[in-house]
Amino acid sequence: MLDAKAGGAAPAELTPAMPADHPRVPRGKIGVLIANLGTPDGTDYWSMRRYLSEFLSDKRVIDYPAWKWQPLLQLIILTKRPFSSGAAYRGIWNTEANESPLMTTTRAQAQKIAAEMKARHGDGVIVDFCMRYGNPSTESKVRELVDQGCEKILFFPLYPQYAGATSATANDQFFRALMKETWQPAARIVPPYFDDPAYIEALAQSVEQAYSGLDTRPDVLVASYHGVPKRYLMQGDPYHCQCQKTSRLLRERLGWAETELVTTFQSRFGPEEWLQPYTVEEVARLAEAGKKRIAVIAPAFSADCVETLEEINEEIRESFEHAGGESFTYIPCLNDGEAHVAALTGVIERNLLGWTG
Repeated sequence: MLDAKAGGAAPAELTPAMPADHPRVPRGKIGVLIANLGTPDGTDYWSMRRYLSEFLSDKRVIDYPAWKWQPLLQLIILTKRPFSSGAAYRGIWNTEANESPLMTTTRAQAQKIAAEMKARHGDGVIVDFCMRYGNPSTESKVRELVDQGCEKILFFPLYPQYAGATSATANDQFFRALMKETWQPAARIVPPYFDDPAYIEALAQSVEQAYSGLDTRPDVLVASYHGVPKRYLMQGDPYHCQCQKTSRLLRERLGWAETELVTTFQSRFGPEEWLQPYTVEEVARLAEAGKKRIAVIAPAFSADCVETLEEINEEIRESFEHAGGESFTYIPCLNDGEAHVAALTGVIERNLLGWTG
C-alpha cells in the first residue's frame, strides 16, 4: 500500500473540505509511462506520409538546417518513400488487429507490466504506454495519467542504449507534454539499462533457446544495432559505447570466445558515414569468409518492428544468402516474454524507490 510520503492521499483530517463548485481533483497516484518509437496508423500513402514527416522532421533524428532539409524532405523524399515504406509495413502488418507489430507488442508489454505493478502496489501505480511519433501520442497519455490523479510520473523510453535520436527525443516530447499541464506532476526519467543484469540475462536466454532448436550451431552471432551517423559519436553521444558493452556482457554471459559474436549497425540513411560495420555488408563478408551459418539478434530493439521483421529478416538475410551464406537464423526481440517483462519491471521498481513504500 502507498503511504502519504510515497504519493498516497493525505489523511482526511489534513485535507480541508473543498467548496461544492470546486473542480474534481483525483490525487495520490503514480504513473509509469513506457514509450517506444512509433508507428503509422495505417499502410496507405497518407498515413505513411504523416508518420514519416513527423519522424524525419525531428531535429534529433535529422539535424540538418530546416531550410536545407525540409524542401528535400517534403518535395522529394515524402513523394516517394511512403510507397516503399508502406509496402514494407504491409509485409509485417498485424491484419487481425489492423496495427503494426510494434503497437501490438508494446501494448502487451504495458499490460503485463501493469499486472505486475498492481500485484505489488495495488491501484496506486498506473501503467500506460505511448509513442514518440504517431499514436497514442505522449501528450495524450500524460494528460490521461494526470486526469487519473497521477501526481508523479516515471517516464520510461524503451531503449536499452541511450541515443540522442531515440531516448533523448522521447524525453523531449515528455517534457513538452508536461509544459502544457496546469498542475505538473513530479517527473523522473528512466536512464538507459544497457548493462542491467536482468536485461543481459534475458538476451542470453533468448540466444540459448534459439540455438537449442537448431540442428547445427551457427558459426557467428551477429548483434545488429540500429545505426546513427558516426558524427553523433564524435559529438559525445554514448550510443556506440553502450552497444559495445551490451555485446561484451552478452558474450561473457554466454561464455563465448570473442570471435563468436560480432557487433554491427543497420538502417543507414543518407550520404554521410554511419557507425560501422554496416550489418548488410558484414553478413555478406562473413559468408564470403566461410561463415556459412549465422544468427542475428537485435539487442537495441525492445520489440520487433519493421527494422527487424522486414529489414533483418529480408534485406539482411538476402545479402547473406546472395554472398553464399547457407543458414540464417533471426532471433526475435525480447518483446513481451516473461524474462523481458521481469527485467523491465525490475528497472521500474528501482526507479520508483522513494516514491513507493
